[in-house]
Amino acid sequence: MLLQRIFSETWPGAFRWWVALCSVTLLNVMAWVVATLAFRRRRDRTHPETYNLRRTQVVLSAVFVVVCGFRSVFPRADVQRICLHDLWLSSVGVGRSLATIAELCFIAQWAILLRELGESTRTRLAITVSRLLVPFIAVAECCSWYAVLTTCYAGNAIEESIWALCATLATASAVAMWPRLARPHRLLVGPAILFGAAYVGFMCTVDVPMYVSRFLADQAHGRHYLSLLDGLRDASVRWVATDSWAEWRTEIPWMSLYFSVVVWISISLMHAPRFSAAPQAARARPARLSVTATPNAGKV
Repeated sequence: MLLQRIFSETWPGAFRWWVALCSVTLLNVMAWVVATLAFRRRRDRTHPETYNLRRTQVVLSAVFVVVCGFRSVFPRADVQRICLHDLWLSSVGVGRSLATIAELCFIAQWAILLRELGESTRTRLAITVSRLLVPFIAVAECCSWYAVLTTCYAGNAIEESIWALCATLATASAVAMWPRLARPHRLLVGPAILFGAAYVGFMCTVDVPMYVSRFLADQAHGRHYLSLLDGLRDASVRWVATDSWAEWRTEIPWMSLYFSVVVWISISLMHAPRFSAAPQAARARPARLSVTATPNAGKV
């Protein structure tokens, strides 16, 4: 059936989207390989501590790239239980389990980088937020699983709200650090601040409201939700294969961005430079110490 679709002259719209998604997946894998080889070639020119941190980024990024590739080849919508291919690999249980691991790896990449930035600039907010990101997203993943198992969109609304909160905190941390960074590093953090603000805006105006509206619509129609146990069984054995554009059109925008732009961000984090504070900030503390040391020297 799959081969018949590939070689057919008239593909359904959703299937053409899937072909494009698979093409992006191949590009992502090649980009990760090239980025990793370039990273290894710079080992002798990289500070050992920085190299170890970036090597962790390489591993975390590898997990994220592979899982996003899997989810691109076997796309599915969790609560609706729809998928593109009638295969057990398309089941919600398989896909959501892998997605949980990948998303924890992705947020761990940001937590590592934010902590490094916070320590180099002595920004307490950034250090604190870096410690909260992974626990917060772990809670978000639990909310996602609740939505998946019960088919209640309230879990998705809470999950996406937590992601928006994490992005808000991380963006605020970047704003607090920006004046303390060396000038070349400001050029890297500045676009990250803009991207973070845009992401928060998208989540608050599009993504979260979408799930809230779905939840309210289900409530208005008196939808019956599954128990956690029934949902676990249902997510493991039931999937509905469809290539209807109407079924997929609300999922395609976020999936397309997620499996392309977000993957590229994950890959790029392995090449982040060794961050340092601005020279004037580094000189400020020793200068104050020298002023207080002068009277003591005179008394002696």
